[in-house]
Amino acid sequence: MCLFAFLVAHSVPLISSRAKFQSALHAWYRVHARALPWREAPALYKTVVSEFMLQQTQVVTVLPYFARWLIELPNFTALAAASEAKVMKLWEGLGYYSRARNLHKLAQLYLARPTPPRTPVEWQELPGIGPYTAAAITSISFDEPAAVVDGNVVRILARLTAEDRLFRDGTAAVKHFTALADALILGAHPGTHNQAMMELGATVCLRQNPRCDICPVAKFCAAREAGTPEKFPRLQPKKIEQRAVTRLWCEQRGQLLLQRGHAKAKQLAGLYELPEATALGIVPTKKSLLLKKRRAITRFQITESIYRVKPTPAQLKRIAAEPALEWVAQDKLATLTLSGPHRRWIAELSEKHPIK
Repeated sequence: MCLFAFLVAHSVPLISSRAKFQSALHAWYRVHARALPWREAPALYKTVVSEFMLQQTQVVTVLPYFARWLIELPNFTALAAASEAKVMKLWEGLGYYSRARNLHKLAQLYLARPTPPRTPVEWQELPGIGPYTAAAITSISFDEPAAVVDGNVVRILARLTAEDRLFRDGTAAVKHFTALADALILGAHPGTHNQAMMELGATVCLRQNPRCDICPVAKFCAAREAGTPEKFPRLQPKKIEQRAVTRLWCEQRGQLLLQRGHAKAKQLAGLYELPEATALGIVPTKKSLLLKKRRAITRFQITESIYRVKPTPAQLKRIAAEPALEWVAQDKLATLTLSGPHRRWIAELSEKHPIK
């Protein structure tokens, strides 16, 4: 469906009130925007780093990481020159580690370009940059009229228009609402508009219990008028897959056995975790269970069980022959980059079961 047909079919009242909508939204943002470090003395580098960190991660989680990152790697030059080990250590615990590697590569390629990228198309040529991140960076830093469209923005637009269709997933919803988002940004200060939309979705137009009573654009909202804002957007439920992983707690002479992610692994390359039982062909007994944890990653619900085992002489030989398995002294654990959950689990288990 062309842009005009889409707007006629769904959004004429909203588009016809675009200037008033923008005025109300931007005035609210200027008063109520959260004081976030990447908004203070804004700079391109701050915007790029914050956008990478905020992908699939909440602001409250990002704040301490962002502060440490800016101290250690204050600009593109420092980031490009840093070792991968340092970059990954600073990222430890944020998850989705391909973001850190892409950000590292981006800094190197950014500095190698004869001219800095300015448009969304140019930014999407760099690692880890998709349409949303390109729009955010270029609108905030270069005033490019590119609308950001993520889950928060989809939720706002679905409620404003009371769009009743059932979307296959979030990607389909983003595709559907991009034309409307682009239309609403016309004539506005793009950076302010995009940040205001993101702020509205994060603090007011919430997934559950939306704060319609304080919403600056409530009078434009068809879903609020109908009394059903939480009904939108309509997305097909995700199919959750259950996975079970058996981990091992092996120790000897003050050392703990860890498994290093393969160099070609997308997320965990070079990161350390407790080894999986399959790596040693060990089937632990139920009575040796030390800890059981559950966590969710995208569409997976993962149950990880950690068992204490004492390797046999044959298994010790197998460990020695496996390059990905390493014995690490307790006082060296802090220097390694572990995945966030494993750092917490090892700390918890070390208190109850000191490494001997």
